[in-house]
Amino acid sequence: MRYIAPVIVIFAVTICAAAVEPPVHTYSIVARDAETGEMGVAVQSHWFSVGSIVTWAEAGVGAIATQSFVDPAYGPRGLELMKSGLDAEQALEALLLVDEGRDVRQVAFVDSEGRVATHTGAKCIEDAAHQVGEGYSVQANMMLNDKVVPAMAEAFESTDGDLAERLMAALEAAQDAGGDIRGRQSAAMLIVKGESTGRSWADRVLELRIEDHPTPITEMRRLLKVHRAYDHMNAGDVAVEHNDLELAMAEYGEAAELLPDNLEVQYWAAVTLATSGKLEQALPMFRAVFAADPNWIELTKRLLKPGIVPDTPEGHALVEKIVSESK
Repeated sequence: MRYIAPVIVIFAVTICAAAVEPPVHTYSIVARDAETGEMGVAVQSHWFSVGSIVTWAEAGVGAIATQSFVDPAYGPRGLELMKSGLDAEQALEALLLVDEGRDVRQVAFVDSEGRVATHTGAKCIEDAAHQVGEGYSVQANMMLNDKVVPAMAEAFESTDGDLAERLMAALEAAQDAGGDIRGRQSAAMLIVKGESTGRSWADRVLELRIEDHPTPITEMRRLLKVHRAYDHMNAGDVAVEHNDLELAMAEYGEAAELLPDNLEVQYWAAVTLATSGKLEQALPMFRAVFAADPNWIELTKRLLKPGIVPDTPEGHALVEKIVSESK
């Protein structure tokens, strides 16, 4: 073990004092995207609300998975140690050094430089193992077989796309290889930016949790698609704010392609067209939405007060025309 300053050891003793040990046996991955700097953690377990215990990440600091007979303190306290200047290995070593339950822990850290540290305790329930690669670590315990961990590593390394897509691929590969010997229940994915803006709400790239579901990995794949669609919706809204209608409609189009049956996507694209002088293009979209759910008609009438449709005589006339010609 490399030398750790005494002050850090004392700090670690203090923070690891009362471990909580729910038996969250599971498979997970922590990783950093070398191109974007984003860091993330993803997990699946036959345990309720696994994301509330296992997944931890902070922009500009790192990502952590803490599992097996889990001590959740490894998450916030590991991030605090890395934020203080320790790398992933130093931070994990400091916490393990003072943890009397280290033999039943499984923990993985990745820091903002892509340095990785992993621990699989000698008493973790088999099959238990971890594998470290460039900027990532995959780990699992209580697996059906010994194929889960290498399958995760191979999937992460061979999958193209952004960090979310590669984390998703690793989870899917783990399940396909056999997964948790007990079955499936919950899953989670958390991704943060590589650098902190000081605004935690803005630094969270993605956070998905499936708390209790018969097929949590399949449900997470669905939610990832929804998340991507709403990212396009948000980008479209920003384009509208900058009076770039062409870009806005392109973004809304991408969202609609991902979620063709989603009324929300269709509706706001129609509103953007209508308020940009393209009512004739918008009317068929309004008709489809209003036919599916008349409540959207009432919502349209309420867009004047916040100024989404200008609260002017012209705006009132536009709303009346939308409602009358879209029924």
